[in-house]
Amino acid sequence: MCSCCCPPAITALFYLWVRSGFSKGSVAGALTFFPPDPPLYKFERISKDGVVLPDEVDEEESSDDDEVDAEDGGDDDDSDLGTFEIDTKSSRQLKKSNNDDAVDQSSKKKKKASAAKRRQQQQSEASQDPIAAMTERSNKLRKRAKLRARMDAKDAKNNVTYRFIPDTDILGTLPSFHGTIQAVKIGPQKRTGSYIAAVLYKLPEREITPTTKTLLYSHGNATDCGAMSGLQALIAKNIKCNVIVYDYSGYGESGGVPMEKNTYRDVKMVYEWTVANVTKSESNVVLYGQSVGSGPSCYLASRREHVGGLVLHSPFTSGMRVLTPSRALACLDIFPNIDRIKKVSCPVFIIHGQKDVEVALEHGQALQVAVPDDCRTDPWWVPNKGHNDITDGPAIREYLQRLNRFMRSLDA
Repeated sequence: MCSCCCPPAITALFYLWVRSGFSKGSVAGALTFFPPDPPLYKFERISKDGVVLPDEVDEEESSDDDEVDAEDGGDDDDSDLGTFEIDTKSSRQLKKSNNDDAVDQSSKKKKKASAAKRRQQQQSEASQDPIAAMTERSNKLRKRAKLRARMDAKDAKNNVTYRFIPDTDILGTLPSFHGTIQAVKIGPQKRTGSYIAAVLYKLPEREITPTTKTLLYSHGNATDCGAMSGLQALIAKNIKCNVIVYDYSGYGESGGVPMEKNTYRDVKMVYEWTVANVTKSESNVVLYGQSVGSGPSCYLASRREHVGGLVLHSPFTSGMRVLTPSRALACLDIFPNIDRIKKVSCPVFIIHGQKDVEVALEHGQALQVAVPDDCRTDPWWVPNKGHNDITDGPAIREYLQRLNRFMRSLDA
């Protein structure tokens, strides 16, 4: 393949594919995962004595000769995905937080300086040729993963806990929540050694019943736990359910490298933790996948016959089918939702905007047809809405009403 006859992006992908040892995951990661940089939240570190600890050194300031190895999970070896464990040993329950927690002035200045530095680097990367840019991004993510693995292992050893602080400078005023908001790091993953950051919105104990559901939310691509905090609070408050949202490997405060199979490891580990520490029953867990989050959600739902339900929000039939209906590149396809949805055994509710130009409505419609007859519920094809705005403005009311109706139906 030569640059004279192939578009630069295709040449870059081919180069990355060869350089990675023909790893589908490396190509998929370059195309699919774009974590917000900087993240829209932080986990404030707190010692076992209750003392607020300083932030660790940013990954950009860490040594290039760091010898800690960051296992990305591989692209072919998925032996660790074959079994499920409901185990409290891998959990670290962390500090509660309120949405009105403030970041002090010195932290704001550091954050702005760091953001400016990242924007400068992004502009520099944009001027590079695609091959160099993808290689540099891949190296940066692995370097970050090495530092995060060391930090999280050290925190776990020292019983460090965390407080969730969303970036209200960017997000603005967030909805109030009358329950508790708990930051938790779950791990380490057996294969990758990384910890996954999650935020649990938990109802007051007086409102929890034996059938109270917990929504396990797998968010979209270019977002994180901070950006999703307002919606999660609204869902928990209005639907009367717990909500746990997590960041994929390589996102926000999570460790690891963003790859397809790592998202499966992520959702599997968060699911096990949720059953062991929150619901005590798989039937009280409802999986929710938005956009790229439909991939890990469909994966898990197809493997857990006792899960309570599945909500797919702006889902796709598979990753490559978003780019082209041709199956010529099927060898590089990821998140085959259209195949996995046929294997679910729980009620499924699909939401899709009729004006979605990122992932066409036909994807949602095809998935709806593929759902087993006894699991299919009425979908919501949302008029005048696209890929990212279904919950924006006044539409949030109808969204909450329809989601509440589905959630209530699970106990009917």
